[in-house]
Amino acid sequence: MSKRITQEVVLERARIVEAPRTPTKVDRSFELPRALYGATVGAYLGFLGVTALAFSTPGLIIPMVIFTFFIVAGFGLPTIWTRMRPDNDKSAKSWTRFASEGIMTHTGRLAAKDATIQVLILPVLVLLWGFAVVTIAATV
Repeated sequence: MSKRITQEVVLERARIVEAPRTPTKVDRSFELPRALYGATVGAYLGFLGVTALAFSTPGLIIPMVIFTFFIVAGFGLPTIWTRMRPDNDKSAKSWTRFASEGIMTHTGRLAAKDATIQVLILPVLVLLWGFAVVTIAATV
């Protein structure tokens, strides 16, 4: 089971070596094509556009501007981050390369179709939810 080991025993048996020094390889690319990234931003901004047009009241102008700012900032900052130089020698994958290679995830390689579905499912569902809410509000 468990046994208490004194510090003296650890020190006499332990092998103390210097930690290896390996350079950190910086990869700021998300390995996704720009079109996929743009579709995600477009779906979120589309949701805001649909709801802003359907529920256009003076009281919603400021919240919609704030939401738009957060979406643009939330996606714009990583875009700027991926373009930082000189440490970042990688760029976003082209659509052709993405289609042929897919993307490596923590759990293994993912085909382009599966990665596209995984990335776009939430933004598209949010956009469809916006259309559903607007439709319900228009009929009630």
